[in-house]
Formats: sequence, structure tokens, C-alpha cells
Amino acid sequence: MTAALSRYVAGLDPVRALRIDGRAHSAAMTFAVHDPATTTVVARVADAGVEHAAAAVDAAADALPGWRDTAPRERAEVLRRAFELIVADSDRLVALITAENGKSAADARAEVGYAAEFFRWFAEEAVRTDGDFGLAPAGGAHTLVTHRPVGVAALVTPWNFPAAMATRKIAPALAAGCTVVLKPAAETPLTALALADLLADAGVPAGVVNVVPATAAAAVVSTWLADPRVRKLSFTGSTGVGRALLGQAADRVVNASMELGGNAPFVVTADADLDAAVAGAMVAKFRNGGQACTAANRFYVHAEVHDAFVARFGAAVEALQVGRAADGAEIGPLISAAARERVAAAVDAAVAGGARISHRSTAPETGWFYPPTLLTGLAPDAALLAEEIFGPVAPVVAWTDEGEVIRYANDTEFGLAAYVYAGRFQDALRLAARIEAGMVGINRGVVSDPSAPFGGVKQSGLGREGARDGLREFQEPQYLSVDLGV
Repeated sequence: MTAALSRYVAGLDPVRALRIDGRAHSAAMTFAVHDPATTTVVARVADAGVEHAAAAVDAAADALPGWRDTAPRERAEVLRRAFELIVADSDRLVALITAENGKSAADARAEVGYAAEFFRWFAEEAVRTDGDFGLAPAGGAHTLVTHRPVGVAALVTPWNFPAAMATRKIAPALAAGCTVVLKPAAETPLTALALADLLADAGVPAGVVNVVPATAAAAVVSTWLADPRVRKLSFTGSTGVGRALLGQAADRVVNASMELGGNAPFVVTADADLDAAVAGAMVAKFRNGGQACTAANRFYVHAEVHDAFVARFGAAVEALQVGRAADGAEIGPLISAAARERVAAAVDAAVAGGARISHRSTAPETGWFYPPTLLTGLAPDAALLAEEIFGPVAPVVAWTDEGEVIRYANDTEFGLAAYVYAGRFQDALRLAARIEAGMVGINRGVVSDPSAPFGGVKQSGLGREGARDGLREFQEPQYLSVDLGV
């Protein structure tokens, strides 16, 4: 780390990383946060236990009446200041994210900008509180419908986008009038601490946002779900963990939103603009080194253009610069040694099953790097195509029939994102409409936007984040039957 970053990390006071009721707290134990690019320790962070989880709910519950009753305009102004503070502090946040997550500086900067936008968007949404009013069909009463904050919200976020996944949940929760308890991923807790401190600077009252880093994630979240004051769970992570949390939430009928795994198909038709398709593929596949739930996971390219696409895509893959963010690399490491070993094992198994490594970049030997890899020759039912790779590996399969490629695309339990590149817009829309996914990028390799409803179908989750839908996830409608006496 640079001297400036070391000072910044020290200023976050990671050994007192628990942010509960507006104060920093220590814990009996700490855990190490590593730089995936060097494997060195960035910081040791206080490791919360169930007692800290309970204290965080105490603080959030005590703060709820005051924040819930704060005027929407005042809540909006706080969120707007948070947006401005993140933008002003973006350089330090970029450096922090690259240190604990390993992603390239360009990816980290894009994430910080995306993360900040959630505060700006929901600052605007906070004052757009709509409802309904009208005469009941049978007469004799009027119907008044409004929306109330759901209450204390438990937020659980992953390591791959440590800033954006937190703000995508915190911003709508605060806009709705909820208070929150947040458990960030143990791999990347420092960014959450930085955001908590910026929110305090923006004027968020003590107890409204509480951050509890922990390695015993199951114990912390179970404590929250067992507490009757917690009325909302918003989780981003694997489908397996999501299923387990839904089971716990069901015990108390807790309102739950789930953003889970993905297995995004990337479809290229015979008349697609190949240069545009390759450019989109590079973004959809290799953003954050492929460690994104929306990452293109399977490439289905029409047989007429398969070889040309592979040649152009492969050349771009081979040209990727892999390494440390500090050295200007485009692709960083995987998050851990275990992640690197898992990706390597998946590629080895695919090659043993008949796949061919047609193009590959190079990667440093020090750090948890895996070289970006392009695979061809896979059968449509290859095991690799059924799993979420979560790494810089792009398997390409040829297709000839539209019905065939739709079957390929939908042959998965997941349905988060998909991508379609086609020359005729009508063809793209027809294909997109037949793909079972919550989001489809048409002739573009990015689908995420704070103003759009982010989420999936099937085993990819429940609910939506972003847009007005994201605000509604933290609200419950209340209907009043009113006798006006007229």
C-alpha cells in the first residue's frame, strides 16, 4: 500500500470496525483482510459476535421512530450530501477498493461512481411519495393507500462490489424511512466502514446505519432474523445461502429480497455487428475479472460467424493486461486462493471433456490471478455451461437454429441477466422476450443502472433493486377505508 492509503486505512480504525449507534467499537477477536494481488494483509478488522449483532438491532430499533418521522425532504438532503461526499472522496475509495478487492482501478472508479448514484437517485425518490385515493366501488367509503417504511432492515452484501452493493441497499432503505444493520463481506469490510463514516458526515443520525463486520456470518444474520424488531432482509450472494436465509426468514415471515446467482447467456446472431459484439463481450465477461453475478457466462454464437467472432474475441482476450491495479492492469486477481483453484479446476475439467483453450492472456505468478481464457469446442450440455464460473473464462458454443439457442439459454436454474447482439432490432427484441431473465442487454454489455429495476427470475432471486421498485422493497402499503361523512 502507498503511505497515503495506509494512513486512510488507519483512520478508519479497523480494530474498532463495529459501527453501532454512531460509535466505533472493538471486539475480542479480529480477522485479516488481504490484498488479493499481493496476498499481503491490508488490515486487521474487529470480528463481531452475536452480542454485537444484537446491539446493532437495539440501536437501529431505537433510531427508527425518529428517522421514520423525519420529513422526506430532510432525508433526501442527507442522501444528496452522501452522494456529494462519495464523489469528493472517490480517489481514496478507489484506492481502498483496489486494495481489499483487487479489481482494476478503472473498474473500481466505475463502481464508486455507480455506488454514489444510488444516493443521488434515491434522494430524488425519497420525496416522490405517491399513493392512491378514490371512491370505493360500492360507495359509502373512500379508499386511501399510502406506503410506510417496513422497519429495521438487515442487509447482507458480497465482496465483489463492496461499495455498490452496500449503497444499492442502504440508499432506498434510508429514503423509505427504515434504519439498517449491515453485514459486509469479510473479504471487503473496509469499504463499508468508509461508507458508514461518510454517511455520518452527511448527517445520518446515530443508530440509523450500523455496520457489523464478521467472519461468523451465519451466527450474525441468524441473530437478526430471530429478532422480532427486524422486519426486512435484503441479501446479495449465492443461491445456496439465499435458500437457507429464506428458510430462516419464513420462520418469522420476514419480508425478504434476494439477489442471487446468475448464469448469463450472451447470444450473437449471424447478422450482428461483430466488432460491437466483441466490445460488449469484453465488458460483459471481464468487468471485475468476471466476478459479477451479471457476467456473461456462456457465449452462443451463430455458426456462420462463430470463427470470426472467436478470432476477434480471442485477440482481445490475449491483449488484456493482468496484474495489480497500481501497475495499470485491466484485469485484477480473483478474490482468494480458493476462488482461483475453483476456476482452474473448472477449466481443467472442461478441457478434459473435450474443450479447447483457443486464446489466453498471461497472468502474474504472485497473487491470486487467473489468466483470461477463451474456450471453444464445448458441447451444449458441457458441465461448465451449467455453473456460474465467477472468473475470467469465456466458453463459446456455436448454434444454427433460433429455437435451439433459446433452449440453450434457458437451460439453467438461473435467470438474472442475458445479452443479445443482433443486426435487426426486431430479432433482438424477439430473442430477448423469449429468454428467461430479469434483465437483458440488447446490443450492449452492461445492464446495471440505478434508475432501472435490477433483479432476476427463477433461482436468481426475489424482488428488485434500483428504480421505484427498489424503494418499494423497503415499504409496505397501508390501506385506509375512510368515511368522509358525505
